[in-house]
Amino acid sequence: MAIPRLLERHRNEVVPTMMKEFGYDNIMRAPRVVKVILNIGMGEALQNAKSLEAAASDMAQIAGQKPVFTKAKKSIAAFKLREGNTIGVTVTLRSERMWSFLDRLMSVALPRQRDFRGISPDSFDGHGNYSLGLREQLLFPEIQYDKVDKVRGMAVTVVTTARTDEEGRRLLQLLGMPFRK
Repeated sequence: MAIPRLLERHRNEVVPTMMKEFGYDNIMRAPRVVKVILNIGMGEALQNAKSLEAAASDMAQIAGQKPVFTKAKKSIAAFKLREGNTIGVTVTLRSERMWSFLDRLMSVALPRQRDFRGISPDSFDGHGNYSLGLREQLLFPEIQYDKVDKVRGMAVTVVTTARTDEEGRRLLQLLGMPFRK
């Protein structure tokens, strides 16, 4: 099986650059991407159970693996939500699927957004992990416009081994994440 393009780039370009810039003495200290988590939270699932199936099929097409249904941990009366109700779908991508998804996200999906000028470089969590929200699933070429019942957004979290936001930002920048200037 062929090595994903982004993984090859990480090994050959990103790691040596990071070692030089941050002064790592060992290749294993250079930060790397561990996993990518995709999540669609759906409040409407309480009224319309079929919307969950549609979101799950969209997520499966985008991620290339079957999503897991998420359940409410607490009951919230104001939202008519009971503990245990299914309220979303999530997928955790690792290894080959993660690299191919990141490649598609950075080179195809993000540039397809209307008036795209780059993503915010400030959405790090303090430990080098990056999160971004997408307004619609139609950005991905796998999704057919005619088959979509409703436009749904999704959250994408990129988990890295970076210790600081600066290291995480530089890692994603070198991988080709289109940050705003």
